[in-house]
Amino acid sequence: MTPANEISALPDWARLAANQSRVAFGLAVAELASRDDRVVAVSADTLDFVGLRRFQDRFPDRLIDVGIAEQNAMGVAAGLATTGLRPYICGYAPFITARSLEQLRNDVAYARQRVVIGAGAGGVVLSVAGGTHHALDDLAIMRGLPGMTVIVPADAYQAWHATLATERIDGSVYLRLGGRFDEPPVTPVDGPFAVGKAELMRDGKDVTVIACGALVVAALEATKSLAARGIQVRVLNMHTIKPLDRDAVLAAAAETKGIVAAEEHRLPGGLGSAIAELLAVERPARMRFVAMPDEFSVAGPTARVRERYGLSCAGIVEACLALVA
Repeated sequence: MTPANEISALPDWARLAANQSRVAFGLAVAELASRDDRVVAVSADTLDFVGLRRFQDRFPDRLIDVGIAEQNAMGVAAGLATTGLRPYICGYAPFITARSLEQLRNDVAYARQRVVIGAGAGGVVLSVAGGTHHALDDLAIMRGLPGMTVIVPADAYQAWHATLATERIDGSVYLRLGGRFDEPPVTPVDGPFAVGKAELMRDGKDVTVIACGALVVAALEATKSLAARGIQVRVLNMHTIKPLDRDAVLAAAAETKGIVAAEEHRLPGGLGSAIAELLAVERPARMRFVAMPDEFSVAGPTARVRERYGLSCAGIVEACLALVA
């Protein structure tokens, strides 16, 4: 638990976000709206889930809530972008991607519209709701769209800074956010954020773990167990899946004995695939993958589902040991 004096020292937005990247996103959109009157928000019944109440209070005439209608929300956002406005669309990750895929492809990506998508409940944080509510293929979908920037913040602090950084991106952006599940801070509250540049969390010469989102904290925990075995682990927070930080990946392949890719996503098409695609051409290296297998996940409490599929500290430790054996 964070001490009370440390909480009181946090910026207002960080206290309100309360270790929830989805809420940090909504708060950051309100901040952007205070700077730029072109910023508008489009919600698919997510005003509370994605922290848009502050935006609603301050800019009610710049908020559109279409209800549970993700296809319509995407079309509305694309239309607003054609007029020169800067729409931020908010929805649940499994629905804002899969349900509105045609509008995503044709109206946003193909039309090269500047639309920023804040997708809450990435991964298995809605796990008890079952497979229909898991977002385990969203990164593959979004990576496959030309011109789409894909960002997976590691915590609420990074979600805030990543959202603010979209102000400078001239194109479509997908921000994968968490759900109603605690996201321990692993990045500085005032940390810099650069799109397409991995963040070095720990340095090491034996093996590299390249992680994103919820698996960053698991990777950092794994370094402690591995250090006790005399294994030095480099940890990269690859918050930007597209464009990938080529230099960081190639350096890891050259300077360590192998790479573990760790993500809360199915193996095909996610972070691990992006890394493997690069290394296969530029610098073949030994790899292991911590990811969901090619199957639909069971339903259950988030922590237990992650444990079942090895999306955990233990799963990362096992993968690293396989590379240095």
